[in-house]
Amino acid sequence: MKDLIRGVILIVIISFVLMVINSKLGEGGSRSSKDSITVYNWGEYIDPDLLKQFEQETGIKVIYETFDSNEGMMGKIEQGGTSYDISMPSEYMVEMMAEKDLLLPIDYDKVPNIQNIDPYFLDLPFDPKNKYSIPYFWGTLGIAFNPTLLEGQTFESWDSLWDPSLKGRVVLVDSARETIGMGLNSLGYSLNSTDLRELRQATDKLNTLIPNVKAVIGDEVTQLMVNNEAAISLTWSGQAADMMYENEDIDYIVPEEGSNLWFDNMVIPRTAKNIDGAHAFINFMLDAEVAAQNADYVGYSTPNEAALTLMDPEVIEDERFYPDEETRSHLEVYKNLGLEMLGIYNELFLEVKMNMN
Repeated sequence: MKDLIRGVILIVIISFVLMVINSKLGEGGSRSSKDSITVYNWGEYIDPDLLKQFEQETGIKVIYETFDSNEGMMGKIEQGGTSYDISMPSEYMVEMMAEKDLLLPIDYDKVPNIQNIDPYFLDLPFDPKNKYSIPYFWGTLGIAFNPTLLEGQTFESWDSLWDPSLKGRVVLVDSARETIGMGLNSLGYSLNSTDLRELRQATDKLNTLIPNVKAVIGDEVTQLMVNNEAAISLTWSGQAADMMYENEDIDYIVPEEGSNLWFDNMVIPRTAKNIDGAHAFINFMLDAEVAAQNADYVGYSTPNEAALTLMDPEVIEDERFYPDEETRSHLEVYKNLGLEMLGIYNELFLEVKMNMN
């Protein structure tokens, strides 16, 4: 009987100890959510020294993860496996995530540095009044080219890519919106077209470009251009800046018919556990000195007007990367076309790629 009593007492003691441990663990988890934030960003898209600076100034540890596509990023946030506090989706993805109720509204009382952002980049159609997003970087889609490997082409028009002398010399980005959009723009159509006739015409025209296409690839295009293994590429302005930094022969242009004006943005996913920390991070990144340092490191254009006064004048006066208002009037922001239309774009792009084989 005594053994039975001792056994019951032992079970009660063990249960109590386990409850205390579990409680402490729960408190620890709560503390860690307040003492850290998880940032989900594109690869090599922030100055690592700034993450350390934020940690030193706030005492909030930064857990940093990267993604390589908007769709992959949204899928992971939608699954809810990781509690991301900050992410950097592109403009059309902000719209999609808001529609899916995956974002928390920004509390602007906690982000006073919003005053540093150029009003031109605020209150855009993909997020009216910037309810869910604040611009992080922006840029254009255009053509990077190396004149020393060519015969005088300058690419003021998209149609220049179809020059028969460029056989096997053009590299395209492996992305449906960009490539199909280029075809649409070359015909004078909107890169947000949902007209099946226009999309068919753009695809047919892209099929005639195939003899000139060397490859359809992603980030590898930078080294191909830097190493003079490719002469022309459809690329983003920031990627072109990286190429030009390593190879001074390379130039960049946005064709006159128009192109894409894109934005990557800071948002707070609904999975966030440290909402105050997320706002603190956004406000930190909007500081003029921080934004200037980050733009210098990353190479993309900053929407931070206050930061421009601290940057190299040669950089901000370069209209290839900070185009004037007239040039920007010919640019379009990607719209969320819906899953069905996005599927059509992907199918048409796949058709072009399969015809290359």
